[in-house]
Amino acid sequence: MAPQTNANHTRIDPLFHYFLLPVFAIHFGFRVWQLIRTPGAESAGLAVVALAAVIGVLKIRLYALKVQDRVIRLEERLRLAQVVGEPLRSRLAELSEDQLVGLRFASDGEASRLVEKALAAKMDRKQIKQAIVEWRPDYFRGPG
Repeated sequence: MAPQTNANHTRIDPLFHYFLLPVFAIHFGFRVWQLIRTPGAESAGLAVVALAAVIGVLKIRLYALKVQDRVIRLEERLRLAQVVGEPLRSRLAELSEDQLVGLRFASDGEASRLVEKALAAKMDRKQIKQAIVEWRPDYFRGPG
């Protein structure tokens, strides 16, 4: 397994990204094409149902990602409470969910520096990940 870095840490879920989403998107496109070719209540209804299916698939994916971010938020609050010093520990509640998700890749040794920097500069997830010097890989997460 290649070492994880900011450049390669994102994950693709092949069943979702290369099968499920394209199938539903193509089906929706086909239903819109059918609606244009043969306008009517039936083809309009099928296009609306196909659109609802695409939206449903996307919402299900977004809900799963939101739950993942909430778990990361909890894990990071627990970890940071152990690795940062007391003056900074009392400010951990000021970190946003987005910042905590970015900090999950920071090593314990640089966590304090990055927490201070993230709070002072109001850094977002991407900026925090780019500022990490010693990457702490996360190999335990599933696809996506």
